[in-house]
Amino acid sequence: MENTAQLSQTRDQIVLSSEQLLAHWQGHRGLTRRLIEAYPEEHFFSYTLGGMRPCSALIDEVLQMAEQSMPGVVSGQWPSFGQGSQAPPKATTKEQVLAQWDGVTETINAHWPQIPPARFQEVDKAFGLYEGPIYWFLFYLIDNEVHHRGQAYVYLRTLGVEPPAFWDRPQV
Repeated sequence: MENTAQLSQTRDQIVLSSEQLLAHWQGHRGLTRRLIEAYPEEHFFSYTLGGMRPCSALIDEVLQMAEQSMPGVVSGQWPSFGQGSQAPPKATTKEQVLAQWDGVTETINAHWPQIPPARFQEVDKAFGLYEGPIYWFLFYLIDNEVHHRGQAYVYLRTLGVEPPAFWDRPQV
């Protein structure tokens, strides 16, 4: 009987803190930023393969999702995706994309401390599309970034560019 009680108590313990989740995400974001830096400017906005979008479009999606998600993650108030955004004009250079990337990183860091701990377990329908607990949606944002980074890795390899090591994600 004691073992069952101990097991139940162990399962209910927190596995990952909010700060650790943010550090994990920022580790991925740092790696994606290095990938953008490594990408040849002349191919960033135009190179495609196998029907995939150019790298710039993949990164733009990641930027929009992260930036537009943070107010909803904090408050539960979700506009339709792409609505209500004060999005800057479309970037036309990698330098502009990197500046946008850094701005979204600041947005994430500014909103993160405002997320009440219980909020991570609350169920929302983000953008009227993605229903699940907030922690699940945050994992979705990370997974989406990793997916698009993987596509960009393929692009870089076909362009003869060695991408940054996928495992090199120092915790921020």
